[in-house]
Amino acid sequence: MPTTKILAGLDRFYARLQDDLDLRQGLATPTHSPKVLFISCSDARLPVELIAQLDPGTLFVTRNVANIVPPYGTGQMGTGAVIEYAVLHLQVKHIVIVGHTDCGGIRALDEMPDWSQTPHLARWIENARPAKTKIDASGLPGADRHLATVRENVLLQLEHLRSYDPVRDGERSAAITLYGWVYHLETGMLEVYKPESDSWRPLLPNRQGATATKKCAG
Repeated sequence: MPTTKILAGLDRFYARLQDDLDLRQGLATPTHSPKVLFISCSDARLPVELIAQLDPGTLFVTRNVANIVPPYGTGQMGTGAVIEYAVLHLQVKHIVIVGHTDCGGIRALDEMPDWSQTPHLARWIENARPAKTKIDASGLPGADRHLATVRENVLLQLEHLRSYDPVRDGERSAAITLYGWVYHLETGMLEVYKPESDSWRPLLPNRQGATATKKCAG
């Protein structure tokens, strides 16, 4: 049985159904046409739809540990199926990869994976290993490495995205734009990677007021 909080939430949802009747009926049509694919972490503290404050049907979302996109041809097909469906069938215009601070998947890279107990997780997070290796070689202090690795992992997964022909072709033709974001759990700040300056900047600087930071040091 679901928890009491979930049941209470469902009760509030049904209580509001009448107010949202037009929206719900609109969703029950074959015209599902979100224009944005979000690839985010499974972490329960990263509610993409809540953060964006958008109605159902607006975003196409897939979530997994450490917001990973396995490179094309690795045999890990779930995320690849989402990408192909989003690009070729839904014809999304934007793809956003969202990482976050205090990411358990990224922290797991600091430990020796237990292949006997968690073989799927151990294999999965290897898709983020190059990000940690790069940051470890950068000479950053230990206290700065987690955030730097989270950011670098977002950039790594963007490169993995480009290993899929529909994404690569769409970006080349300007039909698709790719974005890298990091969400700071402790402040609610969202930052975006700016390739032209190789830096991370607040997505909404007037709201979040953080200073720009370089992608990595070293």
